[in-house]
Amino acid sequence: MRAVVYEEYGEPEVLNVAEVAEPHAGPGQVRVAVRAASVNPFDWKQVTGLVARGDRPAGPTVPGADAAGVVDEVGEGVTGVQVGDAVFGLGRRTAAEHAVLTAWAPRPPEVSFEVAAGLGVAGETAVRVLDLLGLDAGRTVVVDGASGGVGATTVQVAVSRGLGVIGTSSPANADFVRSLGALPTAYGEGLADRVRELAPDGVDGAVDTAGRGSVRDLVALTGDPGRVVTIADFGAGGLGVHVTTSSAGAAPRLAEVAGLARQGRLRLPVAGSYPFERAAEAYRRSREGHVRGKLVLVP
Repeated sequence: MRAVVYEEYGEPEVLNVAEVAEPHAGPGQVRVAVRAASVNPFDWKQVTGLVARGDRPAGPTVPGADAAGVVDEVGEGVTGVQVGDAVFGLGRRTAAEHAVLTAWAPRPPEVSFEVAAGLGVAGETAVRVLDLLGLDAGRTVVVDGASGGVGATTVQVAVSRGLGVIGTSSPANADFVRSLGALPTAYGEGLADRVRELAPDGVDGAVDTAGRGSVRDLVALTGDPGRVVTIADFGAGGLGVHVTTSSAGAAPRLAEVAGLARQGRLRLPVAGSYPFERAAEAYRRSREGHVRGKLVLVP
């Protein structure tokens, strides 16, 4: 099958398209004919070697952690899905013509494959971080990095749960953040003061999706590190905040995301759709940041 691959760590230019062996669904898995795969910040960190443990990749390596497509293999023990079903979800090495998913949900017919591809990592993460905070309706949450894929999804899931949301972004994305249902403010120096002006009664929880060094401000705003969750500042655990990276038990979270998308309560803009041959361009854009929504790759 055709896939995006890299054989050494480096800048996005190390990516190319090559023929690799097809994967097959194991127990508890499904394989999909990929219609679209999303680009996540972890992907370019993987390609550049920032998360590497060795000197070189072990042969041609396919990046990607989520995709949308049509099921063409069902693994042993899997129920509730059959060949021909359109799904989206989480997996490994998804930037390929075929990919194995370890957690999935039906693709809402109202949602394109390109949009659904971005709902895997972004949606699962959004539900996970809000579940960790456990805030009741009527409470207020700050989402730092509200215009990116995870941030924009977190804002909308929070709104669907009846939470008030303050979302940070660049000034250029303020109107977009407002359209999602959040009160926008700029990220960066002075964040705590700006949020206090918007929420003089205080905030009840905070989510850091960007890893720009905001965690101390978020702790100051909530008054309790246990009410702050980060997915991007891996050194923040020493402050007592929740650092979450594991998607274990993702299926119910993906089902919630699918339901919100089906109801029209969750929309995820596609900031760019790129053929496999232009994967390097998509990765460069992701690495530069300030992407409004999701970038996706299509076979």
